[in-house]
Amino acid sequence: MAGLRSLAQGYDRADDVDLTGFAGSLTTYAATLALTVLVGRATNHRLPQRYDPADLAIGALATHKAARLLSKASVLSPLRAPFSEFTGPAGPAEHAEQPRREGGIRRVVGELVTCPFCLSVWMGSGYVAGLVLAPRPTRAFAAVMTVVAGSDFAQHLYQRLRVD
Repeated sequence: MAGLRSLAQGYDRADDVDLTGFAGSLTTYAATLALTVLVGRATNHRLPQRYDPADLAIGALATHKAARLLSKASVLSPLRAPFSEFTGPAGPAEHAEQPRREGGIRRVVGELVTCPFCLSVWMGSGYVAGLVLAPRPTRAFAAVMTVVAGSDFAQHLYQRLRVD
């Protein structure tokens, strides 16, 4: 670890970035992927040669919506509260939040759960793994999230076009 610290020395002179915490989250992500591969092999599930373009398109919308819900939805704020701080409303049914200021695991998890882009990597990986390990429930969940994303788009469009 000392070698890693010396390589990163000078990266963040203000000490705003928790490189150790981020290294831990990367390790957790890699370990989760490795465990998923091991489970797949143990249960005789193999990666497909290619993915159906419809699964990828639906998965992209579903991953977007699921990550947005988890990271921004007002109703899911109790799940983020231990790791984030409320900073204000952020549009229809969404909260603006920032990671907890204190360091450690709460801040690192806060960085993840307040960032829809960051969550999309984890959720997209889970979606692709789900297509291999449990395709029917994975597609059902993706269908729900895709329908919700379409509904959200229609709600925003309606709001813009509405004339009172």
